[in-house]
Amino acid sequence: MTFFPRRLAALAVLLALAPAEHAQEPAQKPLVWGADEEGGEPYIFGDPKNPGQFVGFEVDLAAALARELGRELRFKHYDFKQLVPGLRRGDIDVALNGLEVTPDRQEEIRFTRPYYVFKLQVAVRADDERFRSLHDCRRLGLTVGVLENTAAERLLDLWEVLKKAYDSQRNCIQELENRQTDAVLLDWPVVVYYVRDNPRLKLIEPPVGGKGHYALALRKKDKAVADDIDAALGRLLEKGELRRIYQKWGIWNDNQEELLSPNAFYEPNEEDPGGRGARQDWSFANYFPLLAHAAGWTVLITLLSVPPAVLLGMVVALARLYGPAPLRWLAVAYVEFFRGIPVLLLLYLLYFGLPEVGRGLGLGELLVMGPATAAVLGLGLNYAAYEAEIYRAGIAAIPEGQWEAAASLGMSRGLTFRRIVLPQALRVILPPSTGDFVALFKDTSIASTISIIELSKQYQILSTSGASYGQIAEIGAVTATLYLLMSLPLGYLSRYLEKKWGAA
Repeated sequence: MTFFPRRLAALAVLLALAPAEHAQEPAQKPLVWGADEEGGEPYIFGDPKNPGQFVGFEVDLAAALARELGRELRFKHYDFKQLVPGLRRGDIDVALNGLEVTPDRQEEIRFTRPYYVFKLQVAVRADDERFRSLHDCRRLGLTVGVLENTAAERLLDLWEVLKKAYDSQRNCIQELENRQTDAVLLDWPVVVYYVRDNPRLKLIEPPVGGKGHYALALRKKDKAVADDIDAALGRLLEKGELRRIYQKWGIWNDNQEELLSPNAFYEPNEEDPGGRGARQDWSFANYFPLLAHAAGWTVLITLLSVPPAVLLGMVVALARLYGPAPLRWLAVAYVEFFRGIPVLLLLYLLYFGLPEVGRGLGLGELLVMGPATAAVLGLGLNYAAYEAEIYRAGIAAIPEGQWEAAASLGMSRGLTFRRIVLPQALRVILPPSTGDFVALFKDTSIASTISIIELSKQYQILSTSGASYGQIAEIGAVTATLYLLMSLPLGYLSRYLEKKWGAA
């Protein structure tokens, strides 16, 4: 009689425990991986075969790490120069973009174990026989192209070699081919990638300088994540996956043996030893949707920036014309300040500076804003200063007799302004205001510095993602056409309103 109740009780216990035994660990949130896709060959760059997708040895490395970690690495475009600030402000969780381990960076961020060992390599034009080493460049007073803020630039400074610094390695190589520099000094993977299939360039002398290391960067507080990535990199090394990736892209060399465990075994990858394959031509159907999407961002930022510029500009102009002395001084200070500083600096202050100020004042994340918000606010504040001066000049151009005539009819000053002065001033204000808003369309390109891929930035990305020089011109022409299509309607609208209001 007791057998069945006991069995039923045991079965109930098993059923209750079963979900707990088989329940999966809660999924970890993705790690946001920051890198700059512009001119990032062979690290990360647009795939000519599949627009909108990225390739490169660091793309393959990120995919391998994601598999080992069991955690998604979600890519986010981020300007290379802003990777460290982006980590600190929390826009990205991991920076994987050929980031060199340096003492100054180690003070701000945490690095994982290295994933690549590099030295520096000199490349010259294939037909240039004037010199055979970097020391010859110094002796002959020749100019060497280099990337900004890199080990290569520091070496040129140390050796007192004439240099020309660039913010894009592709531009650096192009200027060498165009004979605008005599040589380039870049990290070995970059030079090998560009020179390998380019008969116009060649390497001279063995790699120079000391060894450097690339590592993933994280915030100081993310020690547990860094430990997990270190362990995953170790497993990739032991399995030979890291070597296979580097062989695929043609950047494996003996220096990488430093990363390997003693008993590692590898099988060479014979399927794609070069890793790059033939360059593919961009077709209009491939690149135009990307440009159109970026143009949408340009239009959106412009349309959102115009209202604050117009409203704030009018308030400042009225304060300067009719306000009491303290208000007039503030209006003048506003105009001079925002006209006197570059928009780029203003965006940096809003996007990167304000969060640091907020943390210093104990406000936490209160002053942190998204890139689109910072762009709209920065452009609105800047253009309000210019609009204020336009409005002030237009209003001041209305003869004083208009005020006197209205006063003789018993109209108040506020009513006179709204019904008599402002309608006449608008006809004077309209043409220069329209010109300002056309300029605003073009100034949205500055928003790319805070990780917004607007039209100009998208063109830069496409032009450095495997396109030929002829296609770069074609994509540039399409980009310019899009800008014209967006700005010309403003000119037509201005002329229409001038004609209509003028007739009235």
